[in-house]
Amino acid sequence: MDRFQAMTAFVRVVETGSFSAAARRIGVGQPAISKTIAQLEDRLQVRLLVRSTHGLTPTDAGLRFFERARMAVLEADEAELQARGAGAGLSGRLRICAATTFARIMILPHLSQFMDSHPELEVDIILDDRVIDLVSEGIDVALRMGELADSSAVARRLATGRRSVIATPAYLEKHGMPLVPADLATHQAVVYTQLGNSWTFTRQGAEASVAVTGRARFSAAEGIRTAVLAHMGLAVASDWMFAPELADGAVQRVLNDWNLPPIDLWAVFPTGRLASAKARAFADFVELVVSRSAQI
Repeated sequence: MDRFQAMTAFVRVVETGSFSAAARRIGVGQPAISKTIAQLEDRLQVRLLVRSTHGLTPTDAGLRFFERARMAVLEADEAELQARGAGAGLSGRLRICAATTFARIMILPHLSQFMDSHPELEVDIILDDRVIDLVSEGIDVALRMGELADSSAVARRLATGRRSVIATPAYLEKHGMPLVPADLATHQAVVYTQLGNSWTFTRQGAEASVAVTGRARFSAAEGIRTAVLAHMGLAVASDWMFAPELADGAVQRVLNDWNLPPIDLWAVFPTGRLASAKARAFADFVELVVSRSAQI
């Protein structure tokens, strides 16, 4: 293999975690991949991979080489795609990360449509509520909500969603319907630790803040959903988080004439390079899916 092919082989080995999987992706035999990586390490005079019974792990030098090599492979893929024309399908591997609950409810049920449109494309989806480093994790595009912690991030706003106070009919029947924000102080709140226990509402220019109390606090949206659906209390949440239940009446909004700050959905791309055609296409797809859900 030539130098570029060797870089591509190394990138595929790191992405797949094994020589055999990389060989299948490239369409060559495993011995050819093993030989290519060994020759690459000899030429660079540095160990790129640590081999053990648990698999292959990049060394520090291997991680640095991987990021540069991956950028070169992506740029080559982009050039080929441009040469074939806009009508050509996407191919290769796309790595996405997104918050678990949002992806499970809003994106994953529709993902087959995106993949059917690009049958040569493979997708890795990392579901994690944490903000992870896109470069070190090899992420092409991340879906994030709320304010972006890094103002220098390469990002595109895909949608703005409504936040509401949400509860089950069973909870409201037992504890009563709050009519003004101050009434929330007498209710049990299911608290999302990222938002805290102070909720601020606006109505016709007036502002009202209330400090809520709750015996259960959660660091992840799945916990909020489970607690609300178990009739444990009211919660502030994006309508995206409870889209199926809002549609079928399993939960309902309260204080409808008061407004909470909306929440933005962003597509975030790795800093330092142009977003790939695959990442841009996926962002377009998510924007369309979310816009359709808002019309239901």
